[in-house]
Amino acid sequence: MENPRIYTQTSSGIQISVVPKFISKDSNPAIGKFIFSYDVEMVNTRKNTVKLLNRHWFIYESILIKREVKGEGVVGVQPEIAPGESFHYTSWCPINSSMGKMVGKYEFIDEVSKEKFSVQIPEFILTADFILN
Repeated sequence: MENPRIYTQTSSGIQISVVPKFISKDSNPAIGKFIFSYDVEMVNTRKNTVKLLNRHWFIYESILIKREVKGEGVVGVQPEIAPGESFHYTSWCPINSSMGKMVGKYEFIDEVSKEKFSVQIPEFILTADFILN
């Protein structure tokens, strides 16, 4: 089995790591339906507890489709992450082509200073496995 590609970036004291995966059992390339999941881990390296408020994604497809997704929290929650702690979630994305990419940012708030700040999500590539086999 192939090692997954891990994309990692740290900004504003929060480390974001993403591992995308092609979900062949839920995809149907014959009709242009490609499903990807992505595991995200957030590690708080700041001195205070932070709370995730919002997400803002850009999804690009190789067939020149671009989508923007904004919303509160992730997977229905707005987690609080203590210093040195982490939060993990898995989500998914449908696209109409066998290749694409995602990039974005999260908005957090420092629970002590009440400062809001943005954290970059590293750009990561979505590639359907079957093309490589």
